[in-house]
Amino acid sequence: MRLRALLDTDALGLRLLGGEDELDRTVRGVMTTDLKDPSRYLSGGELVLTGLAWRHGAADSEPFVRILAAAGVAALAAGEAELGDIPEDLVLACVRHRLPLFAVHESVAFATITEHVVRQVSGERAGDLAAVVDRHRRMMTSGPAGGGPDVVLDLLGTDLDLRAWVLSPTGRPIAGSKLAGAALPADVSAKLAAEHLAAARTGRRGPHRMLVGTTTYSLFPIRSSGRSAAASRDVRETVLSDWLLAVEADAGDWPAERLDLLQGVTQLIAVERDRRDAARTVRRRLAQEVLELVQTGAAPAEIAARLRVAAPVLLPGLGAAPHWQVVVARVEWEGGEVEGGPVAQSLLEEILVDPLTSGPEPSDRIAVAHTGEEAIALVPLPAVSAEHDGSESGVLADALLEAVRDPLSAGLNDDGRLTLGVSAAVHSAEGLRGALEEARHARRVAAARPGRVCAAGHQELASHVLLLPFVPDDVRRAFTARLLDPLRDYDRRHRAELIPTLEAFLDCDGSWTRCATRLHLHVNTLRYRVGRIEQLTGRDLSRLEDKLDFFLALRMS
Repeated sequence: MRLRALLDTDALGLRLLGGEDELDRTVRGVMTTDLKDPSRYLSGGELVLTGLAWRHGAADSEPFVRILAAAGVAALAAGEAELGDIPEDLVLACVRHRLPLFAVHESVAFATITEHVVRQVSGERAGDLAAVVDRHRRMMTSGPAGGGPDVVLDLLGTDLDLRAWVLSPTGRPIAGSKLAGAALPADVSAKLAAEHLAAARTGRRGPHRMLVGTTTYSLFPIRSSGRSAAASRDVRETVLSDWLLAVEADAGDWPAERLDLLQGVTQLIAVERDRRDAARTVRRRLAQEVLELVQTGAAPAEIAARLRVAAPVLLPGLGAAPHWQVVVARVEWEGGEVEGGPVAQSLLEEILVDPLTSGPEPSDRIAVAHTGEEAIALVPLPAVSAEHDGSESGVLADALLEAVRDPLSAGLNDDGRLTLGVSAAVHSAEGLRGALEEARHARRVAAARPGRVCAAGHQELASHVLLLPFVPDDVRRAFTARLLDPLRDYDRRHRAELIPTLEAFLDCDGSWTRCATRLHLHVNTLRYRVGRIEQLTGRDLSRLEDKLDFFLALRMS
């Protein structure tokens, strides 16, 4: 707002004492002070209100006004309640420094002026930002966006002083305003994403507020404008793929106008999200074509030709043909009424992005197809030297879900499950069929484990765990119950910890000394517990066959 507007408001009781030529200055805020030097609290553009308690003599006016002028304040308003008329020395100091000076009638409280200025400034800022956002929306819907979500977030920062970030459903940073500075810490991003997904699954309306440490964040869902928003649409179809807008502020006290403005911002960002989804069409089609050739037993030469087409798209500028890995994922919901393939496809496109890399560009290197309930990713790797097989530099199952497990578990809630398998790297078309089967086997191994989010890699397929997923459920239950139920019952009655003792004993390869040390027990106590295990089960832990049975029972349980 302009200084001139203050004089036009009779309720403020302001009288101009100097600075008629400066009334077109813009007021960006208001501050009340009686400090001799308030410079540390000034950022420029303020209307400064003072009761003159800092003034003990005429000599005090000049340094005080000089400080205000150097800070770039818009004007000074002095109250008449303390001294009556405004001192002449203050008027002259303001004239020398070209600082507009108002007198505030003793009947007007500073709080009244502050409330009026804040209301006017906030309203104008919101209106200006809404107009800019509307212009940018028209630009984005008519052609490619210039700068993407970062431009919109910068508007929030410059016009409303809001620090904001766009996050993926796993907490990966997509964009951030310049005011926000560095990206959110990874643990904070993950917590915000988990809260967003949990709130979406329970049907709570946004924005969702969350306190992390001493900071309050408001979370606004960014729903794709390209998908149906009908109330009947099952939230599970989109919850694991929608972005969110995290704002460092408590939206609970915001007026309706500001909330509407932020909803408009999320719609604007959703347009950009849709553009990026559309850009994945080529990569998805490439993956689908390669997958169909592999599964139908096409000639390696034909598959290799498709790979040569895919490589420049996925790894532009790469000189040599890359190695490839295959990742298979399934998202399964209880009841089976929600198709899991498209959800798994979106998730793979997200979680295969390097979590240490900001921005959406790395996802342009991932081709994911889906068939039925299964999503299959074709992940290119730079060509590796002959002495390495490429697995160490590629996707590792154990690390793949580590950073995203908590947010995804919140989104899956109590009725969904994500299982994922990773193949070894292969360097030719001939190896892709084996890599696909390897990834599928690894996924089945992951499915045999407890938990909402599980992954397994090719390294595990060379061991006994390859067989476990194929044991019928009733056989598994009978086998584990026969061996472990007597121990569990005994532990419940006597708190004897026989199951933990058995696990530690097998993990220490039957070494009495190492096991006793690990459990902080005397060897004689350990021998007593192992004897009790053998007595209750009728097994002999000195025999390899019985050790193996116990080992498998523990794994299957």
